[in-house]
Amino acid sequence: MSDLRWAPDGSAKAVADHIERVVTGSDAPVIAVPGGSTPVAIFAELAERGLDWSGATIMLGDDRQVPRDHEASNQAKLERALGDSGARIVALEEGMAVPDLDLLWLGMGTDGHIASLFPQMQAEDRPGRAVIRTVPDPLPPEAPFPRLSMNFAALTKAPRESIIVLRGADKKQVIERAQESASDLPVARFLREASGPVTIYWSAQ
Repeated sequence: MSDLRWAPDGSAKAVADHIERVVTGSDAPVIAVPGGSTPVAIFAELAERGLDWSGATIMLGDDRQVPRDHEASNQAKLERALGDSGARIVALEEGMAVPDLDLLWLGMGTDGHIASLFPQMQAEDRPGRAVIRTVPDPLPPEAPFPRLSMNFAALTKAPRESIIVLRGADKKQVIERAQESASDLPVARFLREASGPVTIYWSAQ
């Protein structure tokens, strides 16, 4: 099991404080962030802080394979939120190598998936820390698209540290079970194999 801790405060402000420490603690931090709805409030909190993002690189841990102008594009959401911050925002490409990360920020689904690595999926892995194409099986009806995702090697070996941000009692139960058992859920495998410390930020809503 990785070096794991639960943060005492799971609010958007607490997560933003953690990210701010990473941004201000390095001249050229590299940060991977999740898509979906949970990051929106945290992106907004960060955007209001007036941080110096120059020299920083931000990339997604995964994204849907849709056009940039599609409403399901996480890349578009990231660029709208932080595109004027001065950070370099890198779009994922299949096969690209994943750099060393100062911080990996993950979400998790109620099925235990992280990034776009699902309990059941079609995927062809690549050696080393790479971006791969995945297709969830079954496709989620709310987002029925193939994905690009960092592979397990990238998620567990690239980051200096990781955070997992969760909302809701159902997700708390999933990750607690993942900690306690020899589960084969993607989040359980991540917690077993992560090479750096992992902090979990949880809030009820």
